[in-house]
Amino acid sequence: MRSLYRFGLGVLAALGSVAAWAGYAFNFPEPVTPIARETLHMHNLVMVVILVLFFLVFGLLLYSFRTHRKSAGFKAATFTAPVGRKQWLWVLSPFALLFFIDYIVFGIPALHAVLMYEDTKTDAELVVKVTGSQWLWQYEFPAEGVSFSSRLVTPRDQIDSGAAKTPNYLLEVDNPLVLPAGKKVRFITTSNDVIHSWWVPAFGVKRDAVPGFLREFWATVDKPGTYRGQCSELCGKEHGFMPVVVNVVSPEEFAKWLASKKAPVAAAAVPETKVAVVAKAAQ
Repeated sequence: MRSLYRFGLGVLAALGSVAAWAGYAFNFPEPVTPIARETLHMHNLVMVVILVLFFLVFGLLLYSFRTHRKSAGFKAATFTAPVGRKQWLWVLSPFALLFFIDYIVFGIPALHAVLMYEDTKTDAELVVKVTGSQWLWQYEFPAEGVSFSSRLVTPRDQIDSGAAKTPNYLLEVDNPLVLPAGKKVRFITTSNDVIHSWWVPAFGVKRDAVPGFLREFWATVDKPGTYRGQCSELCGKEHGFMPVVVNVVSPEEFAKWLASKKAPVAAAAVPETKVAVVAKAAQ
């Protein structure tokens, strides 16, 4: 008995330590887009309403069990009489309450959230095409003529050999996507092979990348920083090695980054231009 008591104290001490709870969160990541804030608002609204209903119904059950128990001498009623107004009231009132909650309390905010989520084209200032492949992401800025791939750079010895893990283990890439803060970005997703899913929790968006289809979503990130996500659709043996890293910077920094990405493309195109000129001159 004493050993069991000591074991229980040890478990409580371990669970109560700061280190044990350091990485445990009860809520969503901090929302940094309008969609993420709307999603969090809907989540909190639903949780509050269902908790109120839960405790209300649970309280009525406890009251009924205590008040109408046989040991207190309560006599069960007989329902041989015709159904009256009171019975109809008790039957129909829960349906009316649930209808009001589902279609008014939940329905109107949910409709607003869905319409907001699907409004990809209004006032979009930038378009990014996201293509999933086994197992990396390809990003393209069609209007700017910039494209690049983004793949995992976590060393294999950390994955296979049990080496010490870095803070961003399996969430670090060679070429992160860079976006300007405060600008509405329209994303277009597709895939080269199987179904993938581009997901960044802080953005409040997750959209499947389906082969042969173009699917859309949008995001306006208000707060500069680095945001990480993953492929959230099982896509093969390397599914867990398809991280998403997005660096959100000021519009000025984004313009510089975009210019740096355009420079290699322009340099690669110069020899082709010279060849074309020589060929034309030869003709």
